[in-house]
Amino acid sequence: MTTRLLDAARILLVEDEFLIAMDVEQLCRDHGAETVRIIPNQAELDAFSLVSEEIDAAILDIKISGNWTVEFARMLQRSGIPFIFATGYSEMTSVFEEFPGVRVVGKPYPGTELVEALAAALADAASLRDDV
Repeated sequence: MTTRLLDAARILLVEDEFLIAMDVEQLCRDHGAETVRIIPNQAELDAFSLVSEEIDAAILDIKISGNWTVEFARMLQRSGIPFIFATGYSEMTSVFEEFPGVRVVGKPYPGTELVEALAAALADAASLRDDV
């Protein structure tokens, strides 16, 4: 039986590669995620509202459809929503400097590494809430 590291989590996945998005969606569901909302392009990302959508965590590709997702990551950070980067640009460390503590999982990645990074981000956020 698969460990349910993402038990009942509502996940936002920002990924423009269809097959990767489908694999990650299934992986999250296999590990207990309640929902996985996929945003495949910049237009949908621009239209997405953190106010009206309830998510517990996000997985971001740092670049979709040729556009950087850094501003969206900043918005997640300001909102206190845990997230990780899952990207083919993981070696561009300067891009991630303004997000200390945010895990970066490089493509291609083993599914367990991605799920464990997301589960750790969720646990870190829960720990911070409990400390307040």
